[in-house]
Amino acid sequence: MKTLSLKLDDQIFQETEEVIGVLDKPRNRYINEALQYYNRIQKRKLLSKRLAFESNLVSEESMKVLSEFDDIEEYDY
Repeated sequence: MKTLSLKLDDQIFQETEEVIGVLDKPRNRYINEALQYYNRIQKRKLLSKRLAFESNLVSEESMKVLSEFDDIEEYDY
């Protein structure tokens, strides 16, 4: 486990203190869970961007192949 020094905006700190008070959860546990959740969201966004990029590459290549097939069919007549 790593030890960190962290600076939070006053408002975020106050909101966090209120929530962990109601949840009766240690601040450290709450922050770990929040970061874990945020990391999952960010990984999904990165994966989505990567898939969109690769899908675009495949789409462009597919269009080239289809165009080549069209050219071949034109010569068959």
